Amino acid sequence: MEDTGNDQYRVAATHSFKLCFLDIVAIIILQMIIDHYKDKHFHPFVRGNLLLLIFLYLWDTNTITMKQTLLSLLVVLCCAATLSAQDLPDRDWANFGRYAAANAAVTSAPKAVLMGDSITDGWYRADEAFFRDNNFAGRGISGQVSAQMLVRFRRDVIDLHPKYVVILAGINDIARNDGYIALENTFANIVSMCELARANKIKPVLCTLVPSDRVAWRPAITDTRAQVERLNAMIKDYARKHHYKVVDYATLLAGDNGATRADLSHDSVHPNLQGYKMMEEALLKVVR
Repeated sequence: MEDTGNDQYRVAATHSFKLCFLDIVAIIILQMIIDHYKDKHFHPFVRGNLLLLIFLYLWDTNTITMKQTLLSLLVVLCCAATLSAQDLPDRDWANFGRYAAANAAVTSAPKAVLMGDSITDGWYRADEAFFRDNNFAGRGISGQVSAQMLVRFRRDVIDLHPKYVVILAGINDIARNDGYIALENTFANIVSMCELARANKIKPVLCTLVPSDRVAWRPAITDTRAQVERLNAMIKDYARKHHYKVVDYATLLAGDNGATRADLSHDSVHPNLQGYKMMEEALLKVVR
């Protein structure tokens, strides 16, 4: 009788120990979930099943086998949660921050804002005096596509209340810097910028793209020149129909073969200082 009593005691003790061990493991897993995933989003299916397993585990308090099964499933779902969990994105996609301080420092309206990508960005770095002497604000951001420019158009153009906005956009769309986009949609983004400008009593000045025949950072794109020519044709036609001024950089910088002159650019896309000087002369004939 005494041995039987001891055996029962040992079985009960072992059972209690296993239950406690499983509870400790469950608590550790739950704490990991709370600490590691509190700032992340789960797939709804994973989140719902995690909550269900936690409820079942707490409800079934004495069955070791069931708790082991639920705990195993909880571990599996935690793995799934790790795969599905997404950090809250904090990337400034349109790069509002690039010119936030400069915009805040503006005390009087510029005559013109030059909106663009690396061509406009590099222009300011190459010849800052041109912008300063003509009361122009440079708002180019290297690598940007037309959609990003459109998104930041209010902050970087409209809020500065210029007389003109000079728009040069599209080469990075062709280069697929932010993925594929049809030329018609690139053109639509340019049109939207013009419409926003006009709605806010700002005169749009459209620029044809530099006559690039390649994009060095995207050699897989083999029809750069054809796409540039198509987009330039759309821009010219739109400007003619709406009586907008156009600065035709494509014609200005083209060599005998129709592509950017080699002495004006190292890569057919980005002008050098000599190229920028030619662009400045052409622009000043339009923005008066």
